[in-house]
Amino acid sequence: MHQVRQGVLGFQPAFQLGEINRATTATSHCFARSLASKASKAEKASEQDKKDISKVEDPFDAPTYNIPEKPVTFTEGASYSLIILAGLGVALAAGYAVFKELIFQPKEYKIYGKALDKVQNDSRVRIRIGAPITGYGQESRNRAARQQIPKRIWTDENGVEHVEVNFYIRGPHGHGKVFTEMFMDEDKQWKFTYLFVEIRSPPGVDPILVESYVPA
Repeated sequence: MHQVRQGVLGFQPAFQLGEINRATTATSHCFARSLASKASKAEKASEQDKKDISKVEDPFDAPTYNIPEKPVTFTEGASYSLIILAGLGVALAAGYAVFKELIFQPKEYKIYGKALDKVQNDSRVRIRIGAPITGYGQESRNRAARQQIPKRIWTDENGVEHVEVNFYIRGPHGHGKVFTEMFMDEDKQWKFTYLFVEIRSPPGVDPILVESYVPA
């Protein structure tokens, strides 16, 4: 009987130890499941927050195609086209004028340039009216009129072309008027028939003959 009691007493701690182990294992499993559940919920909440944040629109990033545009009517479109064509026309006209002036310079301007160069370098004229000497077409404040050079162009009986021009000159001490005629020789070179200056101020000065044609 004593032996049976000792066996029962020895069996009881072992049984209790097994129960404790089973309880501890069950508790661990429950704690693990609880942590996993909380982690899953936290992850889902984070993803939901990200989705909510992505749905918030930045007013400064709004696409420009959402801005309503005023439709262009046919009349406005035609007006814009006319304005563009008019601008192109003015630009082409100005370009042609410059091109014509530089490349196809009128004969009277060539004669004017040659004559003015001769007058500016003549010491007798420089003494009377001073230097520098400027030239212009007409006595006017209008710039366009001052640029117009009076001319006469004709061809003689021998087929030789002549150009006659006159223009005004002015220096620091006086002014005058230039009369000249040039013709084109057989070598297609312009030569002076005559070139003289009429000094109008100071008064009392005889005309100055600058150039004259002397046949070879």
